[in-house]
Amino acid sequence: MNTNHSVGIVERKYFTFAENEPMPLDSGESLGPITLAYETYGALNADKSNAILILHALSGDAHAAGYHAPDDEQVGWWDDCIGPGKAFDTNKFFVICSNIIGGCQGSTGPGSIYPLTGKPYGLDFPVITIGDVVRAQTYLMDHLGIEKLLAVAGGSMGGMQVLQWCVSYPERVRAALPIATTAIHSPMLIAFSEVGRQAIYADQNWNNGNYYDGVKPNAGLALARMIGHITYLSEASMHHKFGRRLQTRERFGYDFSTDFAIEGYLKHKGIRFTERFDANSYLYITKAMDYFDLANGHHNLAAAFANSANIVYLVVSFTSDWLYPTYHSKELVSALTAVGADVSYLNIQSSWGHDAFLLEVETMTGLLSNFLDRVVHQFGVKWESK
Repeated sequence: MNTNHSVGIVERKYFTFAENEPMPLDSGESLGPITLAYETYGALNADKSNAILILHALSGDAHAAGYHAPDDEQVGWWDDCIGPGKAFDTNKFFVICSNIIGGCQGSTGPGSIYPLTGKPYGLDFPVITIGDVVRAQTYLMDHLGIEKLLAVAGGSMGGMQVLQWCVSYPERVRAALPIATTAIHSPMLIAFSEVGRQAIYADQNWNNGNYYDGVKPNAGLALARMIGHITYLSEASMHHKFGRRLQTRERFGYDFSTDFAIEGYLKHKGIRFTERFDANSYLYITKAMDYFDLANGHHNLAAAFANSANIVYLVVSFTSDWLYPTYHSKELVSALTAVGADVSYLNIQSSWGHDAFLLEVETMTGLLSNFLDRVVHQFGVKWESK
């Protein structure tokens, strides 16, 4: 465990709600009781004005920073940006990260016990949307006594949640940092999601979602992860990391075993993913992303932001991100500008593809720190702890 500039040992916490009155969902169904797994870092100040909600991407969870045990070698997924002196400085801010509903790492999802049957939900779990995910997070904020967040921040699917917070609950947000994200899942993005889902459906162990007391559909889930992981990289980053280097051989095998390093890397990523993720959660979360269309129910994207103009925005994209290309972020900026919002935009030069939001640490630290310093000054946030 490296404690240098780390939040150190952290505890995963759980909050259960909607026991008596299920939470309504966008589909018309309802869900309850609901448990959210979450972690917090830093201290909430006296007037509860320094809270920042961090929102995770598809495969993320509530463990965004620090370690769970002294011998834990795995840090939180955004540990480079959360901690003392980092972009989300825990000497100043009270940082919260919750695992989303539909997930499989502590929050209620398809692998949770369905109260009506006493068995895992499987496909009896209701279809969820990003709107439902954010609605559940408002219950957690109420539980923590936080009426208004200083900021909401996240990349990829986390960025979709940021945008949904701004449109659905503008009165509860002062600043927003949507990073490497989009206001709508395009046909290409839906296509990638569907190919991943088909890989799971095709695994005979998937058994129409009923596998929790048997063999898991790991082959299908691993293949879905491999497909998804390709979209997180870029051609330049693949050349840089792997080129045409062979995995273990000195020459081609002229067979169908693993020849190239990129093949071995993707297989490794796929297998590791099956050790911590549930195939049904992958289905539900990717479907929620595909349904995401921030302008749905509004005349256009600017109209969706009509009540969000008082929020201060920092929109970030990366030049080599072909999953959520820069034009997606520019459309956001145009819509926000149209409603008179205070919006800053930076398209960061990077060769790391979509993963840049996790890897361009030095650039991100300077950018996010400066933006948050400005927000703190603008809203008069004080550091005195409670």
